[in-house]
Amino acid sequence: MSELPSPEAVIVAGGFGTRLLPLTARRPKHLLDVGGVPFLEHQIARLAQAGVEHIVLATSYHADMFAPVLGDGSRWGVRLDYVLEEEPLGTGGAIRNVADSLTDDPNGAVIILNGDVLSGHDLPGQLADFRAGRNGRRVDVSLHLVEVEDARAFGCVPTDDEGRVLDFVEKSENPVTNQINAGCYIFRRDVIDTIPAGTVVSVERETFPGLVAEGNLVVGFVDSAYWRDVGTPAALVAASRDVVLGVAPTPAVASVESGARIDPSATVGKASVGGGSVVMAQAEIADGAEVTGSVVMTGARVEAGATVVDSVVGPGAVIGEKAQLTEATVGDDATIGAAVTLPVGERVDCADRRE
Repeated sequence: MSELPSPEAVIVAGGFGTRLLPLTARRPKHLLDVGGVPFLEHQIARLAQAGVEHIVLATSYHADMFAPVLGDGSRWGVRLDYVLEEEPLGTGGAIRNVADSLTDDPNGAVIILNGDVLSGHDLPGQLADFRAGRNGRRVDVSLHLVEVEDARAFGCVPTDDEGRVLDFVEKSENPVTNQINAGCYIFRRDVIDTIPAGTVVSVERETFPGLVAEGNLVVGFVDSAYWRDVGTPAALVAASRDVVLGVAPTPAVASVESGARIDPSATVGKASVGGGSVVMAQAEIADGAEVTGSVVMTGARVEAGATVVDSVVGPGAVIGEKAQLTEATVGDDATIGAAVTLPVGERVDCADRRE
């Protein structure tokens, strides 16, 4: 028996990251530091671990910033291509837009990842389930589903006893199931070509319901391993903390016993840095400072006696002496003055000053 061809993958990475402002004012959300590396490194490493050899990045916002950071993919043993989305086309339109960069094999498996989801689910298991089919019939699309305690805030995806998707139900006060879409799909290659080209299309609201209505075989792969939508500053901090502490499984980096990941080029005085914190390159943490469960990005400075808890400090930002931050988001090159206490959850724009 001949070996099955390697699956390909598409990472949808064109979003503006509005919910993550001001961190995304100068860069795409997909390159923000999570656990000490740009977020997409977690996804690329997972795909490589699952046997993917070719990955296409569907980019749009700040598209020129991806290649200098991620290169050609050779670090992970994959070939990484970039396809620009000139105008926002939605999730389905973005997938269709990269079709010419994928294989021509109509039965090829194409893994699609939303570019802001950190997941530890069994991707090889989902791929095997996709390839196994159902009663001799090929699967057209497989969706990773997770079970949540309260599904009222999500659209639901009910399935039958064989895992076939029955419907896509908008969020409601009385969910029909606790299974929700987790943002990882496996498409049969020829199904991608059925998405209208050059058109704004949502896979969640149009493509998937349409395929089910037309009798295509769409299945759910239920796996409730670690999963997080890294779409807000609080979620980014939590995901980064989970990576450092080993709660979130990722092949991109190892957890650290010290409870903090500190770049070798960073300067840390007699300070307390822990709780899953990350201190990036050229950052400075002065004597007496306390950094807990936070991300201090490249070139940022936390001065003596300052307290930074569950917060993100953007590149080049300065946190003044004895300032206090809790669940705060500080943009690039912003300055928080000495002894300033920010309200919990505060967001400070790039280059802003709080005195």
